[in-house]
Amino acid sequence: MPIGNTRHYMPEYTLECDDQQAQQVQRLAVRHGLTEREVLEQLVAVGLEELD
Repeated sequence: MPIGNTRHYMPEYTLECDDQQAQQVQRLAVRHGLTEREVLEQLVAVGLEELD
């Protein structure tokens, strides 16, 4: 990475869900007007907060 680059590295992860989990994520996304990615990001954030 060049010196002075202000862009931050954002790691990417892959999550495999079973059919039931995928349907739950899809329902939450539709219900709240979010993308499935946004739902997953929020679920991870809430889960990590619970660990603190």
